[in-house]
Amino acid sequence: MTYAAIILERNGHTAVVRLNRPEKHNAISRDMSRELIECLDALEADDDVRVIVLTGAGEKSFCAGADMGQAALEGESAAGGRKDWAAQAALRLLRVRKPLIAAVNGYAYGGGALFAVNCDIRVCSETARFRFVGATYGLVVGGSQLPRVVGGPLAKELLFTARTVDAGEALRIGLANRVVAASELEREVLDMAAMIAQNSPAAVLASKEVVDIATSVKDAARREMEHNLSLRDSQEHKERFRAAAERVVRPAEETSE
Repeated sequence: MTYAAIILERNGHTAVVRLNRPEKHNAISRDMSRELIECLDALEADDDVRVIVLTGAGEKSFCAGADMGQAALEGESAAGGRKDWAAQAALRLLRVRKPLIAAVNGYAYGGGALFAVNCDIRVCSETARFRFVGATYGLVVGGSQLPRVVGGPLAKELLFTARTVDAGEALRIGLANRVVAASELEREVLDMAAMIAQNSPAAVLASKEVVDIATSVKDAARREMEHNLSLRDSQEHKERFRAAAERVVRPAEETSE
């Protein structure tokens, strides 16, 4: 298949998916979400693919979250039910049965941080930065998954404050499995993927399923969705989202004048 907003590469039994909007810090557009979901569906059906790597194109960003500028121009909330393309793609990542490694090569904010958390393993460059920004515009983003990775108290701190976590702290708290130099990130991830791919595919799939059952709480994910359905209708969320979207759109408008 031919893609525009993502790039698909093959390396042996490893498929590398690159979010490909570097001029927008790889923000999640409607087209990117659709292509990513279609690509993951195809890779899941391909028995030759044993490991999937998700990363961002360019050197600065893994993924800056939902494209709030596009959402604002279309008159939609970046989290509006079926219109929430970022959440749809994040949910598809969470449902991938095969091993999924995030190669976090820069900023992972909002929906981008959720993309990373929804992967099985996170290998980060020294430039990686995480920020769970949902509370700043009146939503819950990552509340059901982040505790699986860093534990309840730290998850609450990161969600409540929406502060930035650098690569060093991410490693200390378990948000990152490894931190390496930016120049070594791709080699490190491909080496790890190759190690996984040489093992029994059936046993690896079974191992992932067992760990996911042991660490997931389905009621939490359902409750997060229920909260967001309610929060999206609130006046506070609409005002916070509008203000955040304006901050994104305004610099682009000023640059074009």
